[in-house]
Amino acid sequence: MANTPSAKKAARKIEARTEVNKSRRSRVRTFLRKFEDAVASGDQAAASLAFKAVEPEVMRAASKGVFHKNTASRKVSRLSARLKSMSA
Repeated sequence: MANTPSAKKAARKIEARTEVNKSRRSRVRTFLRKFEDAVASGDQAAASLAFKAVEPEVMRAASKGVFHKNTASRKVSRLSARLKSMSA
């Protein structure tokens, strides 16, 4: 348990940041699920729209520190590859 005032404040800040990050991670997962559903249905137009929505969300999460930037880039790259393979 935190004893000093600065440690107590740090604990409060961590708790607040955890809530924000949880929300952001959940939002990204929702967009990813929509993309997965569009790909599974085989609808290329819907998948393209879903990709255009999910890509900025993933990158925003990376810029906010929810994901590492390389992780975000890898995810976007793999999603892009899946979208491209649908058209082939």
